[in-house]
Amino acid sequence: MNNCSHEHKLYLKKLRKEKRFIFLFRISIIILFIILWEVFSRLGIINSFLFSSPSKIFKTTIELIESGTFFKHIMITLLEIIISFCLSNIISFFMSILLLWNNTFYKIIDPYITILNSLPKVALGPLIIIWVGASMNSIIFMALLISVFVTIINIYNGFNSVNKNYIIMLKSFGASKFKIFSKAILPCSFYNIISTEKVNISMNLIGVIMGELLVSKSGIGYLIMYGSQVFNIDLVITGVTILGFISYCMYFIIDKIESKNLEKFL
Repeated sequence: MNNCSHEHKLYLKKLRKEKRFIFLFRISIIILFIILWEVFSRLGIINSFLFSSPSKIFKTTIELIESGTFFKHIMITLLEIIISFCLSNIISFFMSILLLWNNTFYKIIDPYITILNSLPKVALGPLIIIWVGASMNSIIFMALLISVFVTIINIYNGFNSVNKNYIIMLKSFGASKFKIFSKAILPCSFYNIISTEKVNISMNLIGVIMGELLVSKSGIGYLIMYGSQVFNIDLVITGVTILGFISYCMYFIIDKIESKNLEKFL
């Protein structure tokens, strides 16, 4: 028993060491990229007018903070991302359960989900504005169009890939559909759902920014559009950098949820 406990501790120690190494390596890549970008910009190896530089991005960020618009734009974009992310998950989750429980319905609707997923959402932008209005609603609707079909497909495939023997065994004991789902399908699909959420974050972020580029008068997408219109590359790349940071923060939260559950499992 003590040997098993010792081996388990060594394994967990190895996992923690590997996690620290990966974290430090990630940070090192970012720091190296920033240093090289700044050096190349200052030496004239790259055109700082077209590609900006970390120092110019920092200066632009300070100017936005001093103008009082920095946090306003971030909060608006964050609100739109969170609303669309939550809605897409709710719709996708319940739709996936419906498809799982009704195989005939799945066979009928499957080609339509594929067709809708493949539609060019940008081309639908003008129609979305007409249907929903030039407001936050159209931005969220755009994000849902981009994210929800991919999420339905991925979650359903995760549910459907669960070992059929577990389901057969529970059925033999007279378990209901809800019991089978809650005791076998959902726990076995946890890591697939987490992977889907990581993709869903990026899909919602893309959808929100596309919507903001079309109709918004505030938000990070608006900053990027405004910067491109006045040919302020520093503002454009600052907006892109902020988006990258937001995306990483949301990814980090989901990754932490995954890590915590993995530690419980171990």
